[in-house]
Amino acid sequence: MTRIDFYFNAPDKLGVAARLAQKAYAAKAKLLIFSRDAQMMSLFDRRLWETPATGFLPHCRASDPLAPETAVLLTSDPEALPHHDILLNLDDERPANFSRFERVLEIVSRDDEEDRARARARFKFYKDRGYEIKSNDLSKEA
Repeated sequence: MTRIDFYFNAPDKLGVAARLAQKAYAAKAKLLIFSRDAQMMSLFDRRLWETPATGFLPHCRASDPLAPETAVLLTSDPEALPHHDILLNLDDERPANFSRFERVLEIVSRDDEEDRARARARFKFYKDRGYEIKSNDLSKEA
């Protein structure tokens, strides 16, 4: 069954997402980053070119010819599932096909009440269906 990891109180949602992507890449895991918001994906794509500060995180779009050889992929297409390892959801809604993945990562903003409300709805959905949920409170990080 899919494990869901929530990261609450993110001061910079894309910064936390980039950090999680870097961790997945370092662990040699395959990561699919999803959002239907084209502007969000563009911003995040640029962020990954700057992560880490001394380099960049190799990534491409799921539709790119290099996708089969790339561990970190971005997609706005909920049907583009080149693998089923880790899904990093940057969308406002839960992807319909999330349960195909071993893990789903959800990031919740510290200061955006609308984002927090949408995350609570996703959390409740997962919990009501019996998914294992791990909560990570980012405000407790030093």
